Amino acid sequence: MKKHLILIAAALIVLPGLGLSDTFSLRAGYFFPKATSDLWTTQFDNLTLVRSDYQATIFGVSFDHFFNPYVSLTVSVDTYSRIKSGFYRDYVGYSFTEGDFAYPASDFHGDYSLIQSFSVSFLPIQLSVKLTPLGRRGGFIPYIGGGVALNVWSVRVYGDLVDFSDASWEDTMYPDVQIYPVYLVDTREDNRLALGYQGFAGVMVPVGTRMTVEGEFKYSYSKQDMKNFVGFQPFDMSGFQFSIGLNYWF
Repeated sequence: MKKHLILIAAALIVLPGLGLSDTFSLRAGYFFPKATSDLWTTQFDNLTLVRSDYQATIFGVSFDHFFNPYVSLTVSVDTYSRIKSGFYRDYVGYSFTEGDFAYPASDFHGDYSLIQSFSVSFLPIQLSVKLTPLGRRGGFIPYIGGGVALNVWSVRVYGDLVDFSDASWEDTMYPDVQIYPVYLVDTREDNRLALGYQGFAGVMVPVGTRMTVEGEFKYSYSKQDMKNFVGFQPFDMSGFQFSIGLNYWF
């Protein structure tokens, strides 16, 4: 999160100084990830995590350069970060000299609960074309737009990992009970880059000669192959967001 705030602060300083901004905007919103790739669904299937745990508040800035009253170029930066921990739904842990093992929670109480944390962060840097069909001046300014994005993203899985691929272990006292080895895992993808795109629509309402408030809906799409999560699909960073903002017109 600290890195994300530094990048936003740099944009606040540099872009207006280069004369590239006719409108400067601050916004806050709520992000709903689609979370459809298998790393997401594995967490939701095995742990007491649900998709709504990763719905979160986002903050962002944007700069608009108008070519004419109807068309502008928009540079925007948003920041999203979420970390949650969950317990394995169906298994508990026991420790033995041979190692740690997961037993069915339906039949055993366990020495300890199996817990794992899953953290995700995105920072999309977006370049869009925005259309204001009624012009940039008026009491009601609707707009639509879309463009491309460079997404800086990180994912981390940390904690207990039940290795369901290894079914070779058994408890001699309970030979009919399937058990699995448990390992401590810390697997991550740090500051990776992914291309994506977005589309949005919203409306601005003037509150003075140089300021407007806006409400916006945005859909973004981005997926990227993972290096360290072997065997998993490209990670899904897509989702949609609702936001409100305050715009200053230079």
